[in-house]
Amino acid sequence: MNPSIFLTGLGMGLSLIVAIGAQNAFVLRQGLKGEHVLAVSLTCAVSDAVLIVIGVTSFGRIAAWLPWVDPVMRIGGAAFLAWYGARSMMSALRSTSTLSVESDQATKPLLPTLLTCLALTWLNPHVYLDTVVLLGSISTQFGGQQFAFAAGAVTGSFMFFFALGFGASLLRPIFAQPAAWRILEVVIALVMWAIALKLITGS
Repeated sequence: MNPSIFLTGLGMGLSLIVAIGAQNAFVLRQGLKGEHVLAVSLTCAVSDAVLIVIGVTSFGRIAAWLPWVDPVMRIGGAAFLAWYGARSMMSALRSTSTLSVESDQATKPLLPTLLTCLALTWLNPHVYLDTVVLLGSISTQFGGQQFAFAAGAVTGSFMFFFALGFGASLLRPIFAQPAAWRILEVVIALVMWAIALKLITGS
């Protein structure tokens, strides 16, 4: 396994998954409440791993069968990331929100919690763009080393979700401040734009 390609996959996986979204907000909330953190984190990580493997193993075949798919997906993905980055930057400039978590008295059962988690993951079109399309198209640059890229991306997914779920309690004082959200949104915007540029240039 090529370490540099593994690290590239790790970095790309983390860069895409760190963006604030419904799935991440749900994991963060569960972590802050201390409810079913292991099950929720594992569900999200395994779901991402399945989608990443599908993207890395299948996108190249689809692109070979339909040569126009790769450039169209690259341009479309870059456009989406550029828009997402712009939205994050505008949110950073305008937002005054802080982290809020419902303080339920009773712990919700595991099954409804996992069903909600699965819905937020598999019914979200952005997750397919991130894993199957974007990571799949980027992986085609590495030829026979695609497995190393996929392994890095999957590792990044597990690292992120478990760190988010179990480290949430440490983040609560930080994200009580609006400035923390602004800084995170700016970082997300810059990362999204960097990935969009990479897709366009193919570098």
